[in-house]
Amino acid sequence: MDDMLKDFVVEAMDLAVNVEEHLLRLERDPDNKETLNAVFRSFHTIKGGAGFMGLPALVAACHLTENLFDALRTGAAPVTPIAIEAALQASGFVADQLTELANGAAPESLPAMPEELEHILTNAIEGKGMDAPAPAAAVAAEAAAPVAEVAEVLAAAPAAVVATASADGLDWEGMYNAVVPEASRVAAAPVSAVAAAPAVVAAAPAAAAAAKPAAKAWDGAERREERPEVRHAAPVKEDSIRVDAVKLDALLEVAGESVQAANQAAVLLERLLQFKFEGQAATLMATLAETLERASRYSTELQRATLATRMQPVGRLFQKFPRLVRELAKDLGKDVELTIEGAETEVDRVVVDSLYDPLVHMLRNSLDHGVESPEARLAAGKPAKSYISLKAWQEANSVMIVLQDDGKGMDPAFLRSKAQQKGLISENAQLSNDECFQLVFLPGFSTKEVASSVSGRGVGMDVVKTAVEKNRGAIHIESALGKGTKFAIRLPIELSIVPTMLVSTSGAALALPMAVVQRVVELPETFMEVGGAPVLKDQGRPLPVRSLAGSLGYESCSERVGIVVAAPQPYILAVEAVDGTADLVIKPMTAITVEGITGTARSAEGELVLVVGLSFLMDGCRGSVRMAA
Repeated sequence: MDDMLKDFVVEAMDLAVNVEEHLLRLERDPDNKETLNAVFRSFHTIKGGAGFMGLPALVAACHLTENLFDALRTGAAPVTPIAIEAALQASGFVADQLTELANGAAPESLPAMPEELEHILTNAIEGKGMDAPAPAAAVAAEAAAPVAEVAEVLAAAPAAVVATASADGLDWEGMYNAVVPEASRVAAAPVSAVAAAPAVVAAAPAAAAAAKPAAKAWDGAERREERPEVRHAAPVKEDSIRVDAVKLDALLEVAGESVQAANQAAVLLERLLQFKFEGQAATLMATLAETLERASRYSTELQRATLATRMQPVGRLFQKFPRLVRELAKDLGKDVELTIEGAETEVDRVVVDSLYDPLVHMLRNSLDHGVESPEARLAAGKPAKSYISLKAWQEANSVMIVLQDDGKGMDPAFLRSKAQQKGLISENAQLSNDECFQLVFLPGFSTKEVASSVSGRGVGMDVVKTAVEKNRGAIHIESALGKGTKFAIRLPIELSIVPTMLVSTSGAALALPMAVVQRVVELPETFMEVGGAPVLKDQGRPLPVRSLAGSLGYESCSERVGIVVAAPQPYILAVEAVDGTADLVIKPMTAITVEGITGTARSAEGELVLVVGLSFLMDGCRGSVRMAA
């Protein structure tokens, strides 16, 4: 794909996504003229670019839709469900064509506009003329028609036919003499010749007079209207450029490595300063310390600026979902409204791109399993319309994305029974309510007996957990019978550089994401026990104490430092020592998979550090519920 076509596709796809959002808003508020005009402009803009790029199917679809919205915004036709549906289908066709282009399809290989789409758009356009007044454009065309016919008569008639002394004040003889060579000019013409001309000639002045204000009688002399000097505006200055995402990724990696190198240099310098330097060596060491401090400051600024270039609002992702919910709810026979909050929250672009499929699965799950039919809701004393909310906000060094519905909720006992029937857990498994909710993430788990086009195959929620953990995030479920279900996803704001707390246990150097660290406490030699498990009171509340070494399968050691972990069920994580904090460049582990470890990093001293997974910590340092052997 050449650069011009690539730029067109990127800009047109942004417009196409906005069009769907506007159409759904228009469905709720048909009288919103601003939205009507916005949709018209979007299709008009896409059509212009498509015509320039030689994309006839796009041009045809946008042209018909543009005609439809021209009628809607001028009031020649009302905003009806048929018109909205036709526009949504056109928007979908445009988006499909743009997606194919973005995936490398040649423009000449794109399919033509389907006849069904042309049919529904044509019907929507023709529907405006049933009981509606003729559009202003048609009236203007009818008014201009007699004038055009007069011009044809003037061009075809002999010289003698043109001159007349009409009562309308126009000098027809002067008009004729002004446009013909001097040899062809006439002094006068018989009135009978004019009478022989078509009747439309006589009607033309009246039509022209109705179309524009009356002007002074023209004496045949050509005059040019004096106009003020036209000043050409300076071209608009470009305030943004498009950069390949691969280049940004490479830049961020270099920025992260430069910060790591600066930190290591600072540690080495600190060790060198323990020795005594005199004379010129002392001066050089002082200069070196100042230079390294400046290099460290600039590398940190470079890192921060690079991260900013990768940040994107989650609204870019959220705006795709209202139409999905609308169409799926219609297919399922449910009345559902989706509300979106926090669309301006920014997160790493890699996270934005990878969250689409998980959120689609979660929305489909809420629509199919969560919210009830209007009849069932009324019978349960609820409003017929159900609501799904999608919210995002920044919390410390993380981004929270919460999907919540007001449906029937989850039954922990039913989930446990289903998992046992499918052989996913043992018959004797004793699970808490939270652990029962986590069962929905097991591969192959589903509460449906028969798979449908929406759900029931047991793969959707497994995909959700896998995608979230791949981005070093965690997902938690809260549910109440009869009230609804909430899925809460916690993700790092950016993926490559993570603020961490450095700890050690059993001789291993480990890093914990600061997103879950609340505070550090000192642990006693003996603990209270509840149900055989150690418990320690922290700020008046009893919290379970779990060994990091034991959770990761390391050898036992003396762990006398505790870290209060901010999980859905808070607890204290016991470690051998806390070694400080650091912003680490995380390298994902691809060759092997280790339970609880999500990646590796280098400390300021150059030591290899294992990064403990956020999801592992949020789940209480316990792995996922395993399938029965």
